[in-house]
Amino acid sequence: MATTDAGQVKQVEFDTATRTRKRSAGTSWFPWMLIAPSLFVIGIIIIYPVLYSTYVSFTPFHLLRPEQTFVFTTDKMWDNYIKLAQDDVFWRSMRNTVLFLAVTVNLSYFIALALSQLLAQVTRGQSVMRTLLMVPMMFAPVLVGFQFAWFFNATVGLVNNALTSLGLLHAPKAWLVDQPTGMIAIMIATIWMNIPMLTIILLAGTLSLPRETFEAARVDGASAWQQFRNITMPLIAPFTLIALTVLSLDIARAYDIVRIMTGGGPAHRTEMIWTYTGRMAIRNSQFGLASAMSMVAVVLGVAFTLYLFRQLIKSRVAY
Repeated sequence: MATTDAGQVKQVEFDTATRTRKRSAGTSWFPWMLIAPSLFVIGIIIIYPVLYSTYVSFTPFHLLRPEQTFVFTTDKMWDNYIKLAQDDVFWRSMRNTVLFLAVTVNLSYFIALALSQLLAQVTRGQSVMRTLLMVPMMFAPVLVGFQFAWFFNATVGLVNNALTSLGLLHAPKAWLVDQPTGMIAIMIATIWMNIPMLTIILLAGTLSLPRETFEAARVDGASAWQQFRNITMPLIAPFTLIALTVLSLDIARAYDIVRIMTGGGPAHRTEMIWTYTGRMAIRNSQFGLASAMSMVAVVLGVAFTLYLFRQLIKSRVAY
């Protein structure tokens, strides 16, 4: 009798374990079924284009000569990258992109940080001011490019007319043609467009800080600058890194504003990596060379993003 009961118990345990395994197997597949449509869309619009662009970067593909095919020899498959290494315009566009990125990101950050700290001190009408601050975000980059191209126009531009009326300029200046004013004009337009987003992120981080910490610092006699340097800046470090990551990746892809305002000229003085890529692909039909250029930019962008995310993780661990 005892043996029979033991056998029945083992059978029940076996059946229970079997049902549990089947239920677990079904449950493990259910989340994948839910995200399958999203994965399919991501594969179509992101993964496939990246893989295809990588493939094309190793080919001599030319839109006007589509019969050219991939050559699986080492001396041929790296031809596009060798051409880029020997291309002076490519290196100039890289330098311009790095300079453009460094100046615009840093100036945008310092201006946005100052605005966010000023807004955090406002007690009345802060919501209205935040709404007004977000106005530049409502404009598409193309419209911003046309707007600032008109501002800096050599004949009917607002900047020339204002400076001439004030007596600060005796003759109209070709801001978008001269060097380095062409690059400076593009930087001003980009900073104006990106400051609101950065300010809102930093303001959100500042408003989320615990008030008790600042009250304790004031009791201990800390000045406003000491509170900002020793409390505010360290505590909003994660918000700062997130904002800088998003802003850097957005500015590094600058195409619309540059294309509208200067077109990368004159003589490639304001050429960026993406405008030069577009010129190679669209105007010169050299898709292989343009894809190689894109791959270089993507690799640098991914490396930069990974670095910023590592810094973000360190800041979260530290604070």
